Order: sequence, then C-alpha cells, then structure tokens
Amino acid sequence: MYLIDVQGTLIDDKDKKPINGAIDFVNNLKEPFVVVTNNTKKPSAEFYSFLKNLGFNIPKSSYLDPFMVLKNSLQVEKVYCFGPQEFIEVIESLGYKNTPKSPEAILVTSSKEFSSEDFASMIEMVSDGAKLIGMHATSIYAKDGRRYAGVGAIMKMISYATGSKYEVIGKPSPAFYKEALKILNVNNFDNIEMISDDAVGDLVGIKELGAKTTLVLSGKCKSKKEALHVEQSIDQIVENIGILNG
Repeated sequence: MYLIDVQGTLIDDKDKKPINGAIDFVNNLKEPFVVVTNNTKKPSAEFYSFLKNLGFNIPKSSYLDPFMVLKNSLQVEKVYCFGPQEFIEVIESLGYKNTPKSPEAILVTSSKEFSSEDFASMIEMVSDGAKLIGMHATSIYAKDGRRYAGVGAIMKMISYATGSKYEVIGKPSPAFYKEALKILNVNNFDNIEMISDDAVGDLVGIKELGAKTTLVLSGKCKSKKEALHVEQSIDQIVENIGILNG
C-alpha cells in the first residue's frame, strides 16, 4: 500500500504540471493508496479537484491534507496565521478567528516572504502564551526554482528561541499518518511504502513508524548527496516516480 506525496513527487514545484510518469503510476496502481499532501493554499476540495483535472485518478476518499484534520487537532477559536493570504482565507472559512490580539495559537505555513519581523512576531506571541503550530513540518519549501526554509525548520527556530514545544498538523505528524492508515483500513505501517521528495520532512518520521520509504529526486532533494545525513531512513532513491512504473 502506498502513501504518495504531491508537490515535487506528483507535480512539479515550479509549474504545477504532472511529473513525467506520475499520472501513469497513480492511475495504474492496483494496490490501495492515499495521496497525502501538505497543501495549505487551497481548500481541500479545490486542491483535490485540481489534481483530478490534471488527470490523476484519485478516489475522493484517498485524499488527505492538513485542513481535513485541523479541527480534531486544534480546538481553539482565536489564531494568528503566518503565511500567504490564500492560507488565511481558508483558515477563516473553517471558522477560526484570525487576530494578532492574544491568539490562542499561531498557525505557520510555507512562504518565501517571511521576514525577520514575522519571526519576531512569532516569538512574541508564543512567549505570551500562544501555542506554536506548524501546518506541516517540511524541511525545505521549494518555490519558483529556489529553496527556502520549510515550516519544520521555522518551528525548530521558534521553539529554540522561546523554549516552547510545537505541534505539527500535517506530515510528518504521526497523528496525520495514522489518519491515512484509517483510510487504508490497516492498523500499522508494516506494508506501507511512502513516496516523497522530502527526505527529512516526510520520510524520516514515517520510517520511525515502520514504513518503507522511497525518495524521489524530482523536487526538494536534487541529488543523493543531499540525503546522506538521513540515508538510514531511506530504503531507495529514484530520479522520479515514473521510474517505479511496472
């Protein structure tokens, strides 16, 4: 059974087009699978439809993103969002009040626009008692052909600066991966293979849970050398998901 990442694995980080061989891989799968994405830019239904319109034959029940588990993981009313406007709009549509005044939690997602002022605000709000929440914990955020610090890296920085712990909603949170297990109707990761372009942000965590891991070099990681520091958590490395066809 497969858990399959999206950005950098199924679609290109730059132009959002299917990666060579990705559609055939998904559409020819005979084994059960779940597409597990850290999408935090579009409402879940909209991003799912986007993937379907690209040609991916993904059953609706086989799609999972952080917005779909947020309410069960974070039961507060007032939050402050750090990320693009489209992320803020989705959070507000889910019923949260986005306010900088005494938020109960700060929600952080990927952005290439973060500044030192943003990081200072994160530190101040967390120091004042707000929960530190990463919508996911990617190690690197790939955008427009460049690579920026991912949410996982930012979480560690703010945690180190404040002495506060943080929580993760999406990958590689064990709770998020266990939601995927429920979809597959299994109780453990013994027969699960995770395919992703994020060696640290996706594969290390799920390897610790017992899954097999495959790193593709079509996204965040550009070479095997970049994954050497976590090579014990990777079972195989391929150029792209199309290599796995057949």
